[in-house]
Amino acid sequence: MTLGEAKVGSTVVVTRIEGDGAYKRRIMDMGITKGTSLYIRKVAPLGDPVEITVRGYELSLRKNDARCVEVR
Repeated sequence: MTLGEAKVGSTVVVTRIEGDGAYKRRIMDMGITKGTSLYIRKVAPLGDPVEITVRGYELSLRKNDARCVEVR
């Protein structure tokens, strides 16, 4: 399952990040790394962006970025 498919109110754990080197680095610089717990706070009415809580702060991700993060 990807981060973009996760349900609002659920807590998920990152298992893998897809993409090329620079793209993965940008995602990881936001604090989203393998093994990190993410809480899905809310999704905008049209589905983009997704707001998550990661490492104690709120982060909004575009749906395209959220699709590149695999979670369980």
